[in-house]
Amino acid sequence: MAEAERVERLLEAAEALPDARARATALAAVQGVVELYGTALARIVERVGPGTARSLADDELVGHLLLVHDLHPLAVEQRVRDALDGVRPYLGSHGGDVELVAVEGDVARVRLQGSCDGCPASAATLKLAIEQAVLAAAPELERVEAQAPPAGSGLLQIECAPALAAAQREGG
Repeated sequence: MAEAERVERLLEAAEALPDARARATALAAVQGVVELYGTALARIVERVGPGTARSLADDELVGHLLLVHDLHPLAVEQRVRDALDGVRPYLGSHGGDVELVAVEGDVARVRLQGSCDGCPASAATLKLAIEQAVLAAAPELERVEAQAPPAGSGLLQIECAPALAAAQREGG
């Protein structure tokens, strides 16, 4: 999101101002604008209702603003579940699946299943597919961690496909 990155750079520049008074004034002005827009956005969300608010939250920029102002219509757990649903077809095409274990603090804990569990490529799968989807849907989270299946869970342990394991060892 280019707009958010630009704002971050400007805030960093304001925080780095050598004059303490200028720095405090600049940051107070930004905080005032954020609070003003947050109040206005809360009024908009209240007036459009939950269905429209959810539809608006699907837009990346609007969803980000709703998160910043703690107005997002979906709880973090639901957004994570929706993100995992989005990557399931990809995981399924490789014989795997993922389960949300819990969202605790700033961490989403997931369990890889099927051929994803124990596969040397599962770390890359977690990083590339699952983590990106989860953190895009719930940017307030810091990380995604994979947990091992519980002992005696009855989950079928499938070895990673030999061709995929060989490609992973060769760096491809």
